Amino acid sequence: MIKALSVLASAGMVLVACQNVPSTDGTASPIDTANMSDTVKTMASDEFMGRAPGTEGETKTVDYLIKRFTELGLEPGGRDGKWTDPVTLKHSMITGVRSLNITAGGETINIEQARDIEISSANARDTITVTKAPVVFVGFGVSAPERDWDDFGDMDLKGKVALFLVNDPDFGVADDHPVAGLFGGRRMTYYGRWAYKFEEAARRGAVAALVIHETKAAGYGWNVASSSPGENYAVAGTKSKPSVDLQGWLHEDMAKQWVAEAGYDLDTLRTAARQRDFKAFTLGDLRFNAELALKVDTVESQNVLGKITGTTRPDETIMLSGHWDAYGIGAPDAQGRVVMPGANDDALGLAGIMEIARNLKAEPAPERTVVFAAWTGEESGLLGSEAYAQDPVYPLETTVANFTLDILQTAGPAKDVIQVGEGQSELEEMMAATAATQGRTVSPEGLPENGLFYRADHFSLARRGVPVLLIMGIAGGSDLVEGGREAGDAWVKGYIDDRYHNQNDAWDADWDLRGAAQDVELFLDMTRELANSTNWPALKPTSEFKGLRDASAAARE
Repeated sequence: MIKALSVLASAGMVLVACQNVPSTDGTASPIDTANMSDTVKTMASDEFMGRAPGTEGETKTVDYLIKRFTELGLEPGGRDGKWTDPVTLKHSMITGVRSLNITAGGETINIEQARDIEISSANARDTITVTKAPVVFVGFGVSAPERDWDDFGDMDLKGKVALFLVNDPDFGVADDHPVAGLFGGRRMTYYGRWAYKFEEAARRGAVAALVIHETKAAGYGWNVASSSPGENYAVAGTKSKPSVDLQGWLHEDMAKQWVAEAGYDLDTLRTAARQRDFKAFTLGDLRFNAELALKVDTVESQNVLGKITGTTRPDETIMLSGHWDAYGIGAPDAQGRVVMPGANDDALGLAGIMEIARNLKAEPAPERTVVFAAWTGEESGLLGSEAYAQDPVYPLETTVANFTLDILQTAGPAKDVIQVGEGQSELEEMMAATAATQGRTVSPEGLPENGLFYRADHFSLARRGVPVLLIMGIAGGSDLVEGGREAGDAWVKGYIDDRYHNQNDAWDADWDLRGAAQDVELFLDMTRELANSTNWPALKPTSEFKGLRDASAAARE
């Protein structure tokens, strides 16, 4: 967060930020930054206890959201006229590590949770035991016939541990490398996401899947990857994605020890895995052993849904969404704080959603239905939105678009808006045209290697063919009116380094929310246009989900 240089300047910033301020084109913004600030101040307060699913903090949060949606004049948007849609989660926590090690050639290397590994289970049961499981190095673990790429070959992973490199095969290679650009270059594809790797390992029968952590390739440090050691949430029910017994991150230093014990060098293996002819292989006589005790419970959580019913085409929906959950109560930080308040991530996004609702309710009812969703379980793996996508209240085939706000920049007005996930849908051209009316341009992601398109709730709908747009302040530094791109990059670095997923993500009176208001207004204008049109934005040929959308075309005719 860029702080004011003096008490006087700080006070002035608050006065500017807490009102309807001019847009970059000189017109007054309909987005009230004081409303947004007040919403965040409430949701990120200690009273809400970090908003963890299944806790007293959830009860307070859901009650608050229903109260606010009611005050805004929305209708209940869940099934049977309810405000909430239930999400049953299976929660597990490793409570005892009876043994956790690898053996090779008579030598045993003990592994410490949180220091060397972050391991958990989505297949929740009281005890998980893995004995002498061979470790298979699967490279990047990509099976992509459309790119003529298969890391697995004839390898049978049943009962084995799959060891993955993070990100894509072309991440970080030189421009003249044979694989350069095959997987999007700097831009991560879904093959680079840890979620894809875990799912692929499960489909192939592995008992465990571990991704070697590298800060640059992962997009965040070990402190983030290991922030909730041993804890896992999964959507309950038969529609859930396949899961291995154990999954998680392996610290790069420990990974180097593993492959060295097997007679290899990790850097050499990383180079080999970037060749098209690479095939998975067993790491010598390396064997993985674990005996873990778990506490398992069922968490009944809630998505909160409101709506404005369309006047002439109510069965066609535009959805605006953010997530209400944060990280709850954690270990005391240096200041003794235990609440993980989740102010920007994502109380601020929901504050923006509420401002859109307030504006739309002040206008004539739209022709199409507009749905406002506050998801649970995003921080546990996009679980609330995933549960919704598995069993949607509003058919995905006739969902026109999803707009998601998740982390907004708080450093002031910007000359641009950052495009996340370029090449997905015609919403991108619509966003550029709408930004132009604000006097702004569209800039590409500054950190495309971080794969943010796959890391927020919109993706649960995107992977089923729904056109989506995400605004996320950490996708790259904005070109700020004051300080330019350099100041925007500094804000992103400061947020990720100091506030992301910890006690410092708190409401701040020094926030300058004018830039956040620009982004919220952008989605307001796009929602208004789509909600009063017959336009169905199409997916682009470059989207990996185009076939899914095309298959449901008849529902939109």
